[in-house]
Amino acid sequence: MLTAPDPAEIPGLLRKALGPHWNFTIDGDQLLVRHRDHATPYRPPRRALPWPDLLTLLESAFADQGVPRAACLPLRWGRETELTISAVQALDPVLKDGGTVPYRQGFIPQPVVRLTAKRGPGGTLQDGFLTSFVNTSRVELVRDLNAYATAFDQLLTVLSRLGLHARHITFRGRLVIWHRRQVEGITLRFDHAGLPLGDIVLLWNAEHPNRLALDLGTSLERLAWARSRAPWPELIYGCLADAAPHEVLDAVRTATLLLAHGLTPSARGAGGITRQVLHRVPPGVAALGLSRAVRRFHQHWQCACTTAVGWHHVSAQMEDLLARPHSPSRRMGRQAQRPGRAGVVRTAARMSDG
Repeated sequence: MLTAPDPAEIPGLLRKALGPHWNFTIDGDQLLVRHRDHATPYRPPRRALPWPDLLTLLESAFADQGVPRAACLPLRWGRETELTISAVQALDPVLKDGGTVPYRQGFIPQPVVRLTAKRGPGGTLQDGFLTSFVNTSRVELVRDLNAYATAFDQLLTVLSRLGLHARHITFRGRLVIWHRRQVEGITLRFDHAGLPLGDIVLLWNAEHPNRLALDLGTSLERLAWARSRAPWPELIYGCLADAAPHEVLDAVRTATLLLAHGLTPSARGAGGITRQVLHRVPPGVAALGLSRAVRRFHQHWQCACTTAVGWHHVSAQMEDLLARPHSPSRRMGRQAQRPGRAGVVRTAARMSDG
């Protein structure tokens, strides 16, 4: 009978992979791994890298580790989730179906949409969180636990190429196996100088624990944040950061991604998510034009993937959708003017849930 990997083996394998300059602390099932010079302060570089340059550098660093870039997954998914929410979905045929051949493997800079972004008490997005982002991931099949441990050392080399050096990296997590339907795994997380970056997950299908897979995931936006330590709104929205509430800019940014992939609003399915995102744009925002914002956000998404619709068409389409008398955002605006109606509460609940 095949058995699942033993989490207790991971610390010893990591010691071997990382070398003698790392301190290991194990408290029950909790593992903490820090460089012995972790107290050294981090000094950001003077020059910020443009998004295309950062992604090119990241792609080159992974390629040098034998991990070539793979094509993005389609944004419209339609299996368990309407949209692609993680690059690890490329491994679905292996992890969920018990097969042997994934859709993709390698380094995948995958645009994703998640309506579960972390928000504060008032519904405002917290720094470091977005509804849509580029999920920069290494997803691939691996032979054994040794290969999983080696990926940690390779990650340090990749991050070093970005100026995020080993002495500021911390690995932490629980040495336990989690279970989610047909998939099982072990998750360890990594951060840079106290800023959470991502996780390194060992995965397998519960019925085929010998078919191991690696999901090493972070985001292009968080990597840029860790590198520059610039204020989050300025990093993401640039000169637009003070032009509108950040929740509105986030919605326009996400709607740009969706419309650029041809996902127009509809009552259900992937288009229903586009409709839900446009709910967050107040009526009247498009009156003076969205071209500047859409062009900026469209260029960001173009760094990672090829879009079906150009920015000027996306801008015109978004402005038209928001200007229609029966658009979702206009209905929301009319409800907000009638505080006695129960619809106001339902609309507010939908906004906070996103």
